[in-house]
Formats: sequence, structure tokens, C-alpha cells
Amino acid sequence: MKTTGSVSQKQNSYMTQTIDSNDILSNFDFGEIEEKDPSLSEGHIMLYDREVPFELKLEDNNGPQEVESFEAIRCKILCGGDQSNPEEVRIELSCENDLFFHFTSNIDEETFKLMQENQKLTASYRELISFLKKLLNNCINDPQTYIAVFIMQKEGSARLDFIQNIEYKYIELLSLDFVNSPDETIRKQINYKYNAVRTKLELVQNRIKAISNIVKVKNPSLLLQIQKAPAKLNKSSRAGNFTMTK
Repeated sequence: MKTTGSVSQKQNSYMTQTIDSNDILSNFDFGEIEEKDPSLSEGHIMLYDREVPFELKLEDNNGPQEVESFEAIRCKILCGGDQSNPEEVRIELSCENDLFFHFTSNIDEETFKLMQENQKLTASYRELISFLKKLLNNCINDPQTYIAVFIMQKEGSARLDFIQNIEYKYIELLSLDFVNSPDETIRKQINYKYNAVRTKLELVQNRIKAISNIVKVKNPSLLLQIQKAPAKLNKSSRAGNFTMTK
């Protein structure tokens, strides 16, 4: 009986260690970090947050210039009020390569009615969010057919055109007006991005430390090999650089 009890205790101990290991290796939860996003400060709900390929152009008195650059633009769709019948739909655009790139478009039901009349849109205001999601996803999944063109004016306004390429014919599906976000909004977004990256780095470092402690107990020799690996890589890298310069 004592032997059985001893085995049982060992099994329980092993199961506890396994559960702890699984907890450590589980996916990171960045929910608390994302809740601090300034985009949500006015009570809006985040419905879409993805990077989408854009063509960026500058426009002057002579009209739109050639494509300035191709960038992955982070697109957020936010909803004010009930998602099925929103009081306002907000689209925010930002770019990781340019922290000061931040544009906003706010659309309520009255604004959408004008868009509907001017652009002959068949979608209703309640369908706007799903329509926007579909267009953005099409630009990601089929960039040869669906193109997002962002045309910026020097005074700070901009326009986003969703275009479909059909056998050498271009069809404009939707056009949205944007304005350059205020300096205070941009400052808050930059601070949030910095703090979010720093917090995520700390979480990753703590996770690595916890995993190292488990490996140290279960397989100390493996941990020693892991710790030596970066030193060997650095040494070989320096040797390669010396050979090249020589």
C-alpha cells in the first residue's frame, strides 16, 4: 500500500508539473493591453483590425501623381452604439513604418445617405460594416483584382478608393473621405504602441524565464546547451565578418 501511495503521489506530482507546463506554453492573453487602445476611449467597439495593402498617392493641383509607395496599412473598423444599428462607424488608418501616419473617417447615417446618393451604393447603412470588412479582406486575399488606393492632399485630407480590376476595366466600388487625425490623437497612439510593445516584451521574457526554470529541473543539460547556442552563433558570426573584411 505504501508503494501504491508513493506511485500515486509521483503521478499527481507529474500531472501538476505537466499542467503548469501547459499553462506556461499556452497562448498569450493581450486583452488587458488592447483594452487601453485610445481608439476605444470614447466607448467604441473594435470590429476589425488588420493590415491591408494600400497604394499611397499624393495629389496636387495637377491631380493624383504616380503611386508614391505600397504600404501595409493597419485598418480598424469601430462601431459606436449597437452593431446591428450603429450610431457611428469609424475607420482608422495607421502605418507601422510611419508613426505619424494616422487618418480617420467618421460615418453616421446621414453621411452615408449622401454617399449612397453620390456613389449609387446599393448597400444599406446597416450593411456598411460588413461591406467594409468584405472590401478590405478582398484587398488582402486578391490584391490583383481588388485594390485600395489612398490619395492624400497636402492640407491633410485624403480619400480611400476601393477599385475592382475586371478584364482591363476598373470599377470604383466605394470611396471614403478621411482627415488627418489631430496631433493629440497621434501622440496618444504613439504612446500606446510603445507601451504595448514594452509590455508584450516583458510578458515574453517572463514566459521564457518560466520555461527555463522548468527545463532546468527536468533536463539541466538541455538548458546548458540552449544557453551555449547564442554564444556559438555570435562567435561564428564575428568570425565570418572578420573573414570578409580581411
